[in-house]
Amino acid sequence: MQRCQINIFAFFKNTTKVQSVLLTRRVLKNKLANRFMQTLTVLSLLLLLIMGLGLYYKSTGILKEHSLWNLIAGSTWSPLTGEFGFWSFIISSVYVTIISVVIALPISLLTAIYLTENAKKWVKKIVFPVLDILAGIPSVIYGLWGVLIIVPWIADSLGPRFVDYTSGYTLLAGGIVLSVMIIPLLVSLFIEIFSTVPKDFKDASTSLGATRWQTSRLVVIRKASPGIISAVVLAISKAFGETLAVLMVCGNMVGIPESLFDSAYPLPALIANNYGEMLSLPMYESALMFAALIMFVIILVFNAAARIVLQKVEKQFKL
Repeated sequence: MQRCQINIFAFFKNTTKVQSVLLTRRVLKNKLANRFMQTLTVLSLLLLLIMGLGLYYKSTGILKEHSLWNLIAGSTWSPLTGEFGFWSFIISSVYVTIISVVIALPISLLTAIYLTENAKKWVKKIVFPVLDILAGIPSVIYGLWGVLIIVPWIADSLGPRFVDYTSGYTLLAGGIVLSVMIIPLLVSLFIEIFSTVPKDFKDASTSLGATRWQTSRLVVIRKASPGIISAVVLAISKAFGETLAVLMVCGNMVGIPESLFDSAYPLPALIANNYGEMLSLPMYESALMFAALIMFVIILVFNAAARIVLQKVEKQFKL
């Protein structure tokens, strides 16, 4: 009996030791995982900081020769005479981005609402793979599609209705091509966002006599408004930095576009068109790096402002 008690005591003692060792290992693994994730987070922030500092360092040459205001507000671009005005490039980038979002947003929003609220299963089985394919198509394919379809359509059919002459390589062409590029992204994001709206909210709205459209408009979109804003911000950031497709259809003529049928020259196209070809000119490399810095700062400021607006919207529309 005594031996049995000793064995039981030893068993529980060994079990306690094993549990203690396992608990220590779990705590250690948890701490290591936390440290690892914290390190990755800090590295991500440092990467952003290093990119900004690197672009600023490469832009110091032109910043020493010209004032910041003259570089940003100037519209004269003549590298041979040492004049570097980026205003027309900035305006072109902003216009193309705005046009693309204005076209893509309602299409994407209504498509996502239909797919999540009204579409049958067989429709979803067809549409979802198509969206994935469209999102994976290289930008050069969109650019070629724009050159072969959109540019001739604007030059021959749409443009003559509004202006005397247009080559088709216009601000509008860039906006249309960009909108088609970001529609799959927006639709996919909107579908994921709308899917997170609790079904109880929809059922409550229906039980009160609301139609499907009223439920979608007043409940689903309202509840998902913070996510919608986040998706739009992501799409704008993507559109603002798009290079190849825009380069192929915008015309790439220096000047501030005065209508949708004028040529444009966005900042990404400026960098892609000229880097490596005209770097023998004084200050040219520094000017192109400053163009990249402008894009970096605009996107950074825009995302920061959008985050502030998003926080206010979350408080305002919180149900």
